[in-house]
Amino acid sequence: MAAIGRFQRGDEIFFAKVVDGEVFRLNGDPFGSPSFDKKPTQPKGLRTLTPVAPTKIIAVGLNYADHARESNKPLPKEPLIWIKATTSLLSDGGKIEIPFPQHRTDFEAELAIVIGRRVRNVTPSAAARYIFGYTASQDISDRTIQSGESQWTRAKSFDTFTPLGPFVETKIDPHELTIQLFQNGQLRQNSNTRQLIFNCFHLVSFISTNMTLLPGDVILTGTPSGVGPIESGDRLEVRIHGLAPLVNTVK
Repeated sequence: MAAIGRFQRGDEIFFAKVVDGEVFRLNGDPFGSPSFDKKPTQPKGLRTLTPVAPTKIIAVGLNYADHARESNKPLPKEPLIWIKATTSLLSDGGKIEIPFPQHRTDFEAELAIVIGRRVRNVTPSAAARYIFGYTASQDISDRTIQSGESQWTRAKSFDTFTPLGPFVETKIDPHELTIQLFQNGQLRQNSNTRQLIFNCFHLVSFISTNMTLLPGDVILTGTPSGVGPIESGDRLEVRIHGLAPLVNTVK
């Protein structure tokens, strides 16, 4: 497998492999050993959904040293994690809705890990075996609420606050990928996953010692420096090397 997406036509939702823009329907469990149709499905009426429907989204904070500095926060000694509501998910092409226009609300480009197998208490050296793949994401954040509370779930869990997708890339090394965010065509964030304080395998290991991870669960690995405010009419594009770009607008 390579790029895997989740699609809807009418009332039917299905997984498929995406090759050169064509969609080949998946037969069987996407996290098992599925087969694929040899002929592409017709594009008419096809809607791209978030690539997975997780039971939970785990976000990681301050995982790039430069972002910790711009946030005036000390470097964490272990991963700083919290849960985001699954109802905050937003597909590629969807509109990010700002619930409180008077608040500062920021973009945050992130690489997301998608879990492929049930996992509990795995070591970092074995973590790769439990990862289905990687996709682009954002952790949209209401800074006004975040700065006034000791935990961050509410500030980051509003509907549409977790853009994810469009596809999961199953064959990629996550350890040296450029990660960028463009706001209305202007480069705002520009870094590389080699700058992560805790890499992807470490994160899966650490989180799995605290909770069981299930197939389709998503881990947002943190954002680099350069975060900034969004406003209605913005076009936000996350580009991560080897992944399809994630594009959303703001209203």
